[in-house]
Parts: sequence; structure tokens; C-alpha cells
Amino acid sequence: MQLLFGSLPVIAKVVLVEVPAIALVGIRVLIVAFVLLAFQIYRKRVWLQTRADYLRLAILGFFGVVLNQLLFIGGLSLTKASNVSLLVITIPIFTLLVSALVGIERLTAFKIAAVGLAAAGAIILIDPANASFSSATTLGDLMIILNSLAFSIYVATSKEVVTRNGAFRSMMWVFIFSSVICVPLAIYSLSRTGITGISWNSWALILYISIFATAVPYLLNAYAISHVSPAAVAIFIYLQPLIGFFLAAVFLDEMLDVRFVIATVLVFIGVFLVTRRRSPSNLPAPA
Repeated sequence: MQLLFGSLPVIAKVVLVEVPAIALVGIRVLIVAFVLLAFQIYRKRVWLQTRADYLRLAILGFFGVVLNQLLFIGGLSLTKASNVSLLVITIPIFTLLVSALVGIERLTAFKIAAVGLAAAGAIILIDPANASFSSATTLGDLMIILNSLAFSIYVATSKEVVTRNGAFRSMMWVFIFSSVICVPLAIYSLSRTGITGISWNSWALILYISIFATAVPYLLNAYAISHVSPAAVAIFIYLQPLIGFFLAAVFLDEMLDVRFVIATVLVFIGVFLVTRRRSPSNLPAPA
């Protein structure tokens, strides 16, 4: 999931040269909704068993797709990629806090330390000196932070309904509800800029973004949420910069220095501590 999500910022930057941010969000949401609906019709698993789950998935769609995607793509177009890489490390922190507030997880000093350890590794790797939080990028930076909060709310509160309905059916309805808002916004945006100026290369990248950087990661995220805690799902965001640096070394012949090694150790220790299973002797006694 993180490998596919990690490819989004760079590819989206290329597409945003020709396609407005709102239009890109609407197009990708529509494509994902159509693909998942067609797949679920083929499987004959479209409708939900519990009516109340339609409302729950609509709310999840608003936070996890509508706000998340509009704020992320919009913020990405207004700030530097290095700023985005640094600010998204707030997602696991927000997720842990939201999970504690709604009673899904206990906010323990151990978990806070583990998340902080992994965050420190990501910060060392990204190097805050490369970020530039100037007035020119302030709006974009704020949008990325709000995007992190919206996605954290989605991750922290989606476990129950996704587990009950399954990843494919849940995500289908999440994107169907999201398209009700995103598609009209995209149509309005394209009506002002036009669609003829979009090259075939950009359409190919949009298709990649929709399938491999949106549909597949959201499905993997939903599957992961139904099997592990929200904090465990969120903390894997810290693997994204490691993946980026590693791919750069493999395909671009860039050198991996001592900083990469230190960051890798810190991130993996933090991820291990958050995701490790506690022994029965350490679990709280049942009420």
C-alpha cells in the first residue's frame, strides 16, 4: 500500500501541469467507483446487509476520500514536494490521538514513544532543511495538515464497518458516495479550463493514479484495517520515504548514506513496537 501511495506525489505533479487539482480528484474518484462497482456486480455483492452502514460509509467517504483527496491534491499544487513528505508524518500521530478519543485504542506512553521513534527516523531521512515553510506555501502546507487529519479520522473509525462488509464492498460504496461530491466539482472545473488540452500521456498517468495509486491502495488499506489496529496501519506511512530513497538508489544510482541506515533502523523499530502482539499475560483482565 505504501509503495503505491508513495508514487502518487511525483506522478500527480506531472499531471497537475495540465489538469486542475479538483478535476484530477473527480476523474480518479469516478474511475475507481466505476471499476469497483463493475467488479462487485460481477461478484453479485453490491448491497449492504445493514442500512445504517450506508450512512457510515458515506461519512467515511467524506473524510477518507473527498476531504483527503481534495486537500492533498490541492495542497500538493500549492507547496513543495519536500514539505508534503515532511507534513504527512503527522498521520500516525493524528490516528493514534483520534483512536484514543473514540475509545478504539489506549493512548499509552509505550505507543507514543514507538510512534515518536518512527517519526524521528522519517524526519532524519527527509531532512527538514529541504522544506520551505514560507508564506508562498502556507496555504498548501495547511491543506496537507488538514488532509492528514481527515485521513487519520478515516483510518481510526473505519475498522468496524469495513470488517463487517469486506474491503471491496466497503470501498465501492465509499467511492460511490464520494463521487456524488467530487464528480460535479470536476465537471465544473473542466468547464472553465477545457478538456481538449489534456494530452494522452496525462490521461495514461491519470489511469495509473486511479487504479494503482488509488483503488489498489485503498483496498489494501481496508483489508489491513480489518486485521490490525488503526495505529498499526497508519504508522506504515513512515515506510514511504524509505521506499523512495531505496528506489532512487536502485534505478537512479543514488548513494545510500549513514543517515539512511539510521533512519531505517528507527522506523523499523517504531513499526515493530506498534505492531507487535502483546502476550496474554500483559493483556488487561476482562471486566
